[in-house]
Amino acid sequence: MVALNSILVELTEDEIKEAKRMLGREPNNLELAMIDAEWSEHCSYKSSKPVLKQLPTKGPRVIIGPGYDAGVVDVGDGYVVTLHIESHNHPSAIDPYGGAATGIGGVLRDILCMGTRPIALLDSLRFGNIEESTHSRWLFKHVVRGISDYGNCVGVPTVAGEVEFDDCFERNCLVDVVCLGLGKIKDLVLAEAKYPNDSVILVGGSTGRDGIHGVTFASRVLTEKSDEERSAVQIPDPFMKKLIIEATLEAIATGHVRGLKDLGGGGLTCGLSEMADKGGCGIDLELSRVHLREKDISPIEIMISESQERMVFIIEQGYEKEVCEIFDKYELPYSIIGKVTDSGKLIVKMNGSELASLPAKVVANAPIIYRKAVEPDYIKKIRIVEKPSLPSNLSSVLLKMLSCPSIASKSWVYEQYDHEVGVRTVVKPGQGDASVLRLPNGTFLAIKADGNSKHCYIDPYNGSAGCLSEACRNLVSVGAEPLAFVDHLQFGNPGNPEVFWTFKESVRGLADYSKAIGLPCIGGKVSFYNEDKVKNMAIKPSPVIAAIGRIEKQEWITTMNFKHYGNHIVILGETKPEMGGSEYYEYIHGLTGGIAPRIDFDKEKATMHAVLDAIRKGLVKAVHDVSKGGIAVALAEMCISGGIGASVDCSKIPAHDLRIDELLFSETHSRFIIETDDASIDEFLSIMKKASIAYNIIGKVGGDTLKFNKNKEELISIPLSDLKDSWLNSIPKCMGENE
Repeated sequence: MVALNSILVELTEDEIKEAKRMLGREPNNLELAMIDAEWSEHCSYKSSKPVLKQLPTKGPRVIIGPGYDAGVVDVGDGYVVTLHIESHNHPSAIDPYGGAATGIGGVLRDILCMGTRPIALLDSLRFGNIEESTHSRWLFKHVVRGISDYGNCVGVPTVAGEVEFDDCFERNCLVDVVCLGLGKIKDLVLAEAKYPNDSVILVGGSTGRDGIHGVTFASRVLTEKSDEERSAVQIPDPFMKKLIIEATLEAIATGHVRGLKDLGGGGLTCGLSEMADKGGCGIDLELSRVHLREKDISPIEIMISESQERMVFIIEQGYEKEVCEIFDKYELPYSIIGKVTDSGKLIVKMNGSELASLPAKVVANAPIIYRKAVEPDYIKKIRIVEKPSLPSNLSSVLLKMLSCPSIASKSWVYEQYDHEVGVRTVVKPGQGDASVLRLPNGTFLAIKADGNSKHCYIDPYNGSAGCLSEACRNLVSVGAEPLAFVDHLQFGNPGNPEVFWTFKESVRGLADYSKAIGLPCIGGKVSFYNEDKVKNMAIKPSPVIAAIGRIEKQEWITTMNFKHYGNHIVILGETKPEMGGSEYYEYIHGLTGGIAPRIDFDKEKATMHAVLDAIRKGLVKAVHDVSKGGIAVALAEMCISGGIGASVDCSKIPAHDLRIDELLFSETHSRFIIETDDASIDEFLSIMKKASIAYNIIGKVGGDTLKFNKNKEELISIPLSDLKDSWLNSIPKCMGENE
C-alpha cells in the first residue's frame, strides 16, 4: 500500500503519476480512492487484457461476448441464455460461509442485470488436503454451507460443479460460482448510461462499511494479517436478493429500464463509471440520497463500499414513478441518486456541493501493465521422472483411487443443494457427465464446469487446453453440441515473471483449442494474487471452464450409467503414457512430474462429432468420458451409477507398449467409453471407422463385479458393493460424518 494525501491506496507510484497526467491536476482524496478501486487488478484487468485478446469471442449464436456482466447466446425461438463466472477466493479464505454466500449473490446479480432470470448455479471449488488438514475441512464445510444456504433461500438450483483437493490450496481456497440465466432477446438490458436526463436509481440493500476495499483486498497476496480484514467481506442477504430478482424482471417488462448494473467490486465507483463510459455519457450523483446503514459513513466509504444486494437502474426520463411503484410493491428500499448527463464525467456531490469530478473514461480504463514472462525452472526439472514401481495388488489400487477426494463421489456436496427447484433439471448431479436443463422452446441446455490444476502445474498450455477439452467432452457425453464457454483464470502474483508465464501459456492453450474446434469464449474472470506470504507459496495454475451445449431432442439426452446385461463396452481413442499430473501418480505414489496429457485438436474434434452422430442415431446406451483416474475409474463409475458390473479385456484397449498401470490410469484426452447393444454395434463401429478414430470392443456389461483381464489373466476383480463403498463414503468419512 502507498500512503498518499493521508489515505492508503494500492496504486503504484507510476499509476499515481499517470492519474495526475490524465486529469491534468492533483486528485483529491475521494477521487484518489475512486481511481484506486477501479484501477485494481480485480476490476481493471490491467495485466491480463493484452493476453486475453487471443481468445475467440464470436460465433453464430453469440449475441454478446466479453465486456459485459454476462455473455449472451441465442438458443432459438427468441430465447437467450446468459452465462457468467465469478469468484470470491480471498473473502472465502477469511470467512468461508459469508465469502461463498456473497459470491453466489454477486453472480446472480450479473445474470439479472442482463435482463434475464437466473435458472441454475454451478460451483467449482478448490481446497487443501481434507484427509489431513482440519483447516481445509473447516473451509470446505462452511463454503459448501454458504453456497447451499444462499442458493436454497433464493430458489435457484445448484445443478453441477466439481471439487479438487491439493496442498497448494491450504490457505488459498478457490471458490468459483457460475450462473446460467434465461430470457428473451427483446428483454436484454446492458450496463450502459446512454441517454442524458435519464434517472439513476439505487435499489436494494443499504450501503454500509462491509466490503470496504474489497477489490484492493482481492488484488494482493494474503498475509498473516488477512484475518483482520473481515470488513472487506460483504454480508449476504438472500431474502432481499429474491425480492430484487422478481422486482427487477417486472421493472424490465415495463420497457423503461435503459441500463442496469449490479454493484459488486468497487461499489458505486465502478458501477457508475463503467456504465457512463460504455454509454458515452456522464452521471451526476448526489450522495445524500444514498440510503445508508450507518449515519457517519464518509463519502469515500459510500463510493467504494461493496455492500451486497444493490442494483443501479437507469430509468427513462418521465417513467420513474411507474418503475418505482414496482419497488414499492416488493417493499424494496430505493433512492433516485442522480441523473445521466452529456458531460462524460462522473460528478459526485453531497447536499449539492461538488466533491469529485472525474472523466468516466479515466476511471473506467486503467493503464495497461505489460508484464514479463519467464518459464519457471521447476517445469524443466519435473518433465522427466522415474516411473514408480508397479503395485502388486491393482484391485486395492483401484479402490484407493476411487476414495481419492478429487475423484470420489461429490454427493456430500450436492445433496446439500436444492438442484430440482424450478423443475427444469432433466439430468441431475451424479447422473451424467453434465447437467441438462429443459428450455421453454422444447430444446435442452447442458452445462458443466471443469478444471485440473495438477495438469496445469506440469504443463500450463496443454493442461489448460485439457480443462476446456474435458468440459466439451462432458457436454458431448450427454448428447449436447458445445455452444460457448466462460473461463476463470486463477494464478499467483502477476508481478512474478514465472507466474505470468504460466498465465500466458494457459490462455494460449485455451485459445488454440477453442479456435480449433470453433468454440467462442463469451466471458470470464481473472483472479491473481492467490498466494500465501506466510508459507511463501502460490497456488498451482488453476483455470476453470464452464461450458454450455444445446440438445435439440429429448431422446438425444444420454447418461453415464450402464443399462443392460450383455451390452457391448467400446473404448474410443488411444491411451498414451501421459501420467504427469495424474491422480495415480500424485495420490498413489506421491509423485509430481512427467508428461501431462496433450491434445490432438483434429482427433478431438473428429471424436466428438462422431460420438454426437452416434447418439443422434440412437446407437448409444451410455457414454462417459475418460478423465481423472483413467479408464479404470471411468468404468467403475459407470458400474456404480448403473448398479451393474462389467468384464473388460485390457489387451483390446488401443495403446502401444504400455505398462498395465499406465493403461488403466493414464488420463489421456479425447477418449470415451460407450455402451451399445447387438443391434447397434455394427453401425456404431462403422461411424468410428469412417471418422478414423481408434476404437475397440473391450468387454461386456453384466454381473455384480468389475473385472479386468489381460490375456486371460485376472488383474482386478472387485464386487460392486466395494466399489460403491470406496467411492460414495470417502468424503463423508473425511468430514467425520460416517464415524
